[in-house]
Amino acid sequence: MKTNKLIMMLMLMATPITLMAQNENNVNGSKRLFTLDDLIPGGSTYYQHSYTPTLYLTWWGEECVNRDLDFCSTIDKQTGEETQLFTLDEINRCIAPEKANYLYLVEFPYPEQTLVLVTTTKKRVLVDWKAEKVVWQQNIESGASGEDWNRHSRNLAFVKEHNLYVTDADNNLHTLSTDGSNDIRYGESVHRDEFGITKGTFWNNDGTLLAFYRMDQSMVSSYPQVNVTPDFKDGESRCATMIPDKYPMSGETSHKVSVGIYNVAKKTTVYLNTGDPTNRYFTNIAWSNDGKQIFLIELNRDQNHAHLDCYDVETGNCIATLFDERNDKYVEPEHPIVFLPWNDSQFVYQTRNRDGYNHLFLYEWKNGKAKQLRQLTSGKFEVLSVLGFNRKAERIVFASNEQDPIGCTISSVDMKGHRTLLSNQHGWHNGELSDGGEYISDNWSWGGDSEYGRMITLLDAVRPTKQNSEESKVSLHSTMRMQDPWNDYQVPEMKVGTIKAADGVTDLYYRLTLPTNFDPNKKYPTVVYVYGGPHAHNIDASRHWGVRGWDIWMAQRGYVMFCLDNRGSENRGLEFEQATFRNLGVDEMKDQMCGIDYLRSLPYVDADRIGVHGWSYGGYMTTSLMTTYPETFKVGVAGGPVIDWKYYEVMYGERYMDTPEQNPEGFKTTSLLGKAHNLQGRLLIIYGGNDPTCVPQHTLSFIRACIDAGTHPDLFTYPGDGHNMMGTDRIHLHEHITRYFDDFLK
Repeated sequence: MKTNKLIMMLMLMATPITLMAQNENNVNGSKRLFTLDDLIPGGSTYYQHSYTPTLYLTWWGEECVNRDLDFCSTIDKQTGEETQLFTLDEINRCIAPEKANYLYLVEFPYPEQTLVLVTTTKKRVLVDWKAEKVVWQQNIESGASGEDWNRHSRNLAFVKEHNLYVTDADNNLHTLSTDGSNDIRYGESVHRDEFGITKGTFWNNDGTLLAFYRMDQSMVSSYPQVNVTPDFKDGESRCATMIPDKYPMSGETSHKVSVGIYNVAKKTTVYLNTGDPTNRYFTNIAWSNDGKQIFLIELNRDQNHAHLDCYDVETGNCIATLFDERNDKYVEPEHPIVFLPWNDSQFVYQTRNRDGYNHLFLYEWKNGKAKQLRQLTSGKFEVLSVLGFNRKAERIVFASNEQDPIGCTISSVDMKGHRTLLSNQHGWHNGELSDGGEYISDNWSWGGDSEYGRMITLLDAVRPTKQNSEESKVSLHSTMRMQDPWNDYQVPEMKVGTIKAADGVTDLYYRLTLPTNFDPNKKYPTVVYVYGGPHAHNIDASRHWGVRGWDIWMAQRGYVMFCLDNRGSENRGLEFEQATFRNLGVDEMKDQMCGIDYLRSLPYVDADRIGVHGWSYGGYMTTSLMTTYPETFKVGVAGGPVIDWKYYEVMYGERYMDTPEQNPEGFKTTSLLGKAHNLQGRLLIIYGGNDPTCVPQHTLSFIRACIDAGTHPDLFTYPGDGHNMMGTDRIHLHEHITRYFDDFLK
């Protein structure tokens, strides 16, 4: 049946939020103040009042589908009108006695068939909603993780207790390993999630062959994490128990990884003949279109030499090394090659190592050799991601910051290197491509738009939007706008700009958040929020310039909040990132001090009341700034900090610092243990009691150094928590941080 236009539905979605805000306003109609629960994920009112609502859109072939709580409907790409496909009740009647609680996550795997994939706690079910019947179902193993389902074969790979299994389309269970343990792991992410690795299983296109990782970490040192609240029975010891983490620190023995290939039909496994896997990384696994070859990038322990290798699936033998890449500092492969859907002999490769920015290169693969045909994208910008392929136009659809260094827009490029901008609005765009790549659902926001928190535009990837559109927010197709829930609050003023880095040349982006009810004639305490490390940024063109909820909370309490993306952070090219090589924290601090100079130039900033806060790498930066420039920072709160890079893990630490043996001066310079005596201001260090990333050894060693030096930091821990606090602990964390600044800076 036909419903009203989607924009009407969005208005209805926004109504409860607006009404609640109006009911809580003062009688004179003034806007409300935030609570911390409003601003922080895990807060009791976060998803009601401050989380920007969205639509759970997906694609059924080239049809856009809105997945709501209790119904699914197609969206007309020209008018925005919806046509309902089915309801939750209708699906549940089909799959009974199984039951789905909502439809947000259903999938439409077959473009030409009226089949929807519904996943419950016990079953994976394909329902023909038109015929109102179940056409196929598959059991889900209790305790399974890392589930990887292939829509063509309907085979499912999963991990349980570190062993790997496959449930085939006929519900037969295949056991691929039996010796899985904390030491030996199958089908899981390896190399501590570096090099773009996020999972451990990889189906070929038709889902008949499964590549998987096997990781042996029996030779790796165990970090002695402690469970302070163990389960025990009457009569048993109540003592805390050990829960060791395998944690290879810089320069130490690392784990060994191998790659297996399982043939579902033959029930056989072949391992790639990579030779001794010691001190090597195997990354970016990819399949040829026909599934006869598998490709991976091999990287040496020094991470300065990578090569792309091709292996035969039947024998596991290496067929050829296609090419290699070297860099005096480091090579960091993060993207597998991708073969063109319309040409089995051509693939796309991403690298930042050729011209200093991440770009796309087209290769031809024939007779065991690879030839570069051309560079498809070029310029002083980064390709941020590849969304997929427009098969009809034979173009690659990708996201980049070509239009704005702190933005993200969507473009396409043909096989001759001709680029076309598809999203012509400022902001940060997250696109999802339709099955054939002809359309894009573009979920985006823009920091300069104070009215709408999120917009969703349906873009035509074949006939792109004209660039001279009279209204910047209108595309060729429907644009759906969701009102920003912060419109009912007193939102402080935010400014974004640039200053020069310590090199006097490079532009650095900052975000300045002014106190609520700002008075330019007053002097305000100021807190610098810092991260500063690679693979992250804080300032972008998304909603409210990417501001954190805690920054808004502090601005409401009368603080100026400042954030600067220094050299070493992401999306600005290789030279920008590698400026910190072998001396992490040094140039970053110099850049942050340029930010301090800017703050001191502002008449409303009280230069005697400047604080700093950061987490993880930002915790390292906070502690380093407090002990390197003690006369500048009166108060600091460092969360989960690195203290000495010799205690950090092999993959990340050695990429940016080399080993302690190779770079003794760099490790000495960047260690904060020797700076403990410099501490003058009030410093609070917070850490998770079972942090597996920045292990507690960092924090505790610094506390010991401060005791020996006669300085007095404060310490707080979250027992049982990891690197980040979640849920209500996250609210408590931000309350605790705020209290510290209120007590000693305000």
